[in-house]
Amino acid sequence: MRYVRPRHPVGFPPMLGKRTALIFGWVALAMLIAAPDALAVTHGGQGIYGPTNALLIVKVMFFLLLFFPAIIVLFSLIQSRLDHRKHARMDAAKRRQTAEEWKGGW
Repeated sequence: MRYVRPRHPVGFPPMLGKRTALIFGWVALAMLIAAPDALAVTHGGQGIYGPTNALLIVKVMFFLLLFFPAIIVLFSLIQSRLDHRKHARMDAAKRRQTAEEWKGGW
């Protein structure tokens, strides 16, 4: 018996890849066209926030050092709570399957 390889093993329709490539191409072209205008604006060496000095950089980096671990802890607590609820729901379903009061009909 001969092995026939599937035409699209992942299961995506062939037009989806073409459409995605076309959208990506248009977005890249628009960014390339808009880049010279965006880079031509001058603010006298200042950024969006204002003049940058060493103290500002230190404060921003300390904020980042505190922000990312805080986000990781927050997301870990959320995931822990959701896992706890999931396991409680699974345990309740298991108890319902073995409980006599839920067996039978009328």
